[in-house]
Amino acid sequence: MDEALASLPGTHHTYDRQYAYLGVRGFALPGDYVTRVLFTLNGNRLNDNVYDGAPYGNTLPIDLSLVERIEFIPGPGGAVYGQNAMFGVVNIVTRSGATVDGGELSGYWQWPQAGRKARATWGKRLENDIDVLVSASVFRSRGEDLFFDFGDADVRGRARNMDGESKKDFYIRVARGPWTFDLADGDRRKDDPTAVYQSDPLARGQYQQDHLTNAQLQYEDTLSDTLSLTARVFAGRYRYDSKLQFDGAAYAYPVAGDWHGAELRLVSSALDAHKLMLGLEYQRNVRMDQHINAVADPASDVAIRRDGWRAGLYIQDEWRLGDTLTSTLGLRIDRNDITGTKLSPRAGLIWQPSAGTTLKALYGRAHRAPNSWERDYAEADVQAANPALRGESIDTLELVADQQVTRDFQVRASVYRWALDDLIGLGTDPASGLPQYQQMGKVAAKGIELSALHNWSQGARLRGSLAVQSATMADGRTAENSPHVLGKLLFSSPIPTTEMRLGYTLHYDGERRNYAGDTVASYWPSDLHLIADRWARGLEVSFSVLNLFDRRYEHPSGGPGLNWQPVFEQDGRSLRLALDYRF
Repeated sequence: MDEALASLPGTHHTYDRQYAYLGVRGFALPGDYVTRVLFTLNGNRLNDNVYDGAPYGNTLPIDLSLVERIEFIPGPGGAVYGQNAMFGVVNIVTRSGATVDGGELSGYWQWPQAGRKARATWGKRLENDIDVLVSASVFRSRGEDLFFDFGDADVRGRARNMDGESKKDFYIRVARGPWTFDLADGDRRKDDPTAVYQSDPLARGQYQQDHLTNAQLQYEDTLSDTLSLTARVFAGRYRYDSKLQFDGAAYAYPVAGDWHGAELRLVSSALDAHKLMLGLEYQRNVRMDQHINAVADPASDVAIRRDGWRAGLYIQDEWRLGDTLTSTLGLRIDRNDITGTKLSPRAGLIWQPSAGTTLKALYGRAHRAPNSWERDYAEADVQAANPALRGESIDTLELVADQQVTRDFQVRASVYRWALDDLIGLGTDPASGLPQYQQMGKVAAKGIELSALHNWSQGARLRGSLAVQSATMADGRTAENSPHVLGKLLFSSPIPTTEMRLGYTLHYDGERRNYAGDTVASYWPSDLHLIADRWARGLEVSFSVLNLFDRRYEHPSGGPGLNWQPVFEQDGRSLRLALDYRF
C-alpha cells in the first residue's frame, strides 16, 4: 500500500523503522499516524477510534493481491466523509470471487531481510449466485542490522536481529444480489531497534503490535429508475500492545478500541439536470481504553478509559447547468461528544469546452476532532493530557486542467492552496514541563502538480509526475518533513521476443527539514521488476530489485519524546523472488 500510494502525484513516504507514514501535498507531521487521511475498504471506514490512524503500510488488514483498485481522491472530503478526510480519501476496492474464479497460491522471498510471505486464496461465483472470496496470508522478516546513535543516551551500536516483523491477514467476502458482507482482520508485530519513546537503547524484546478487525454488511440497490439506496452496518475492533523498558524496568502499554455504527445514503436523479445525494452516518465508540502497566509493580498500573460517539448528515447536488458546465454543492453537518457541531461545505464548477478538455474549480473544507491519544493520554514524567484540546479544520482551493491530447496520451495540471487552522501538535505543558498535545496555530501551503500518462499499442506504458509545494508553519518556518519537490516516473513494457514484462520506477524526494531544523538530503531510489506469466499454465514468476542502485538515504524522525535519533536510515538494495500460481 505504501509503495502504491507513494507513486501518486504530490504524495511522499516516511518510515521510522516502526511505522510508515503518508504525506500529501506538503504535509506529513512527524509521528502522526496518518490521522488526516481517511482510509476505507469497500466504503467502510478503516481509521481506528483511539489514534484515528489510517492503516498505511503493513498495518493494512488485507493482502494487496486481493485489491482490484485503489481510489485516491486528494483534497478535503469532509463534505461527504466527515472526520479525518482532510488531505484525501483512499478507498480500497477488493476483488470478487468471480474475478478470482478458482484458487491462488503465492509466496516470495526477499534478501537480505530474510522476508518471506505466503498466501492462499479461493474465490468463486456459485451456481446459486452467491459470490465467495476467502484468503489468508502470513509474513515474516528478520529485517536489517542497522547502526544507531542514540544521541543524548550516549549509546551507540548495531542493532542485530532487532528489526524483525511478522504479520497475519485474513479476509472473507460473501455477496448475493444487493447484499455484501466482508470482514478483514490483520495482526502485525514489529520489533523495535530504535528504542521508541526514548526507551532503553539496544534493549532486546521491545516491540509494537497492532491488530485491526473491520466488518460490514452492505445493501446496495436501485429502487427505481431515478433512485438508488446504499445502507450499511459496520463494526470495528482495534488492539495495540507494546513492551518497552525504561531504566531496566519493563512496561506494557495495551490499548483497546471497539466501535459500531450505520450509514444510509440515497441518490436521486428525479429532478431534471440534478443528481441529489442525501446521507446519514452514526458511529458509537463503545471503548477507547489506554493502559500503562508496570510489569514489576502492578499496583502502579494506570487505566485511561473513555467512550464517545459521532454523527453526520450530508447532502450534495450535482447540477448540470448546460451541455458543457456542471456545478457541485455539498454540505455535511457533523456532531460529536468532544467538539460539538462542525460544518464541512464543498463547491465545484466543471467545464468541458471540448471532448478532450476538462477544467475544474474546487473548494472544500474538512475537520478533525482530537483523538483520545492526543486529548486523554497522561503518564507521569512522560506526557500530560489536554482535555481543553479543540479540533482542527482545513480549507482548500484548487484549479485542475485535464487534457486528452490523443487517444493514448493525457496530461493533467493542478494548482492548489490550503490552510489548516488550530493544528494539533506536540508542545510543552507550561505547568508540568511535560510534552503535551496543543493547538499549534496555522499551517498553510501552496503547490502545483503536473502529471502525464502515455500508452503504446504494443503494451508499453509510461506515467510521470512532478509536484512543487511549499508548506509554512505559523512562525514562518518551513513545515517539518515537507519536501519542496517530488518527482515520479513509472514505466512498464513487454520485452520483445520474450514472454516477460519489465517494470521500472524512479522517485525523487527533495530535501526535508527535521524537528531540529537540519536538512535531510534529497534522494533518488529506483526499483526494477521482471515478470514472466507464460512459462507454465497458471504460474507467474517475478523478480524485483528494490533500491536498484543501492542509494543510501534517510527519513526524518518524530523528534524528542518519540525518538532518540533525528533521522532513520532506509533499506539498501534488496532482491525479491515471487511465485504466484492460479488454478
